[in-house]
Amino acid sequence: MNVDYDEKDKLLTFEITEEIDHHWSDKMRRQVDNEIERYIPKTVVFDFNKVSFMDSAGIGMLIGRYKAVKMLGGNLEIRNVKSSIRKILEMSGIPKIIKIS
Repeated sequence: MNVDYDEKDKLLTFEITEEIDHHWSDKMRRQVDNEIERYIPKTVVFDFNKVSFMDSAGIGMLIGRYKAVKMLGGNLEIRNVKSSIRKILEMSGIPKIIKIS
């Protein structure tokens, strides 16, 4: 996973380069939480351009990060979602709470 922070816009971007499954989601959760605490961003973006698989652990990770960012007064977005991943997100109701573009 690649991380980029734009101090001017207070934008924290996570380019996810792995599958988001139960094996990897705990490690990802810790890393994301550390970066959120470090920067206290206004907006957090997950770039899904390289994500080809996600299971329910990924859904849980997203919801948890959404809650954490909201508690800090920020917003969370998901970008560059492939159609197969978009279907999973839609079935779980994620687009009702998290902006997907």
